[in-house]
Amino acid sequence: MRNPFEAIKETLKNFTDDDPKPPLHVGEVMDLWTLYTAFHEAHSLYYIALNMTTDTALLHTIRSAIEGSQADTKKIENFLLKEGVPLPLTNAEKPLSNPDSVPEGVRLTDDEIANLISVKVAASITFCAQAMAKTVRTDVGMMFFSIQVHLMEFASPLKNLMKERGWLRIPPSYMPPGNPERK
Repeated sequence: MRNPFEAIKETLKNFTDDDPKPPLHVGEVMDLWTLYTAFHEAHSLYYIALNMTTDTALLHTIRSAIEGSQADTKKIENFLLKEGVPLPLTNAEKPLSNPDSVPEGVRLTDDEIANLISVKVAASITFCAQAMAKTVRTDVGMMFFSIQVHLMEFASPLKNLMKERGWLRIPPSYMPPGNPERK
């Protein structure tokens, strides 16, 4: 087995500056495009959520999500444009409306909103890790890492809010066959 410190040292070597920078490869471009598109879809979800809840803690969480996601989206957009990559088509922003005017059969509950956002964030965290592992260019890998960290910083308070409100959906405990029951 390898010394963990040597493994960390070897990993950090991969994050030193590329000089000169190689061109983006198609996988890096596709992953940047995918994340850019996913974030724009998330913006739509966040604005829809703003239009459906009056819960102040959830509204604060959604506004934080919008702020962080828009900053990361702009970072990806600027990078793609600087590299000469055309941007994918995205949806138009949703207008704000009064949550009380959304009919009951259409309105999402606060629980549904929190869980939709949570799943979107969890998928984005996983996507960033996979994309980062496939990058060749250091700047692209660091961008995915930076975005992943922002997502994790957002996910923690969201999870705490979901626990506090009873919205967190937890799978049943797994008891392998042959294990004594826990009391």
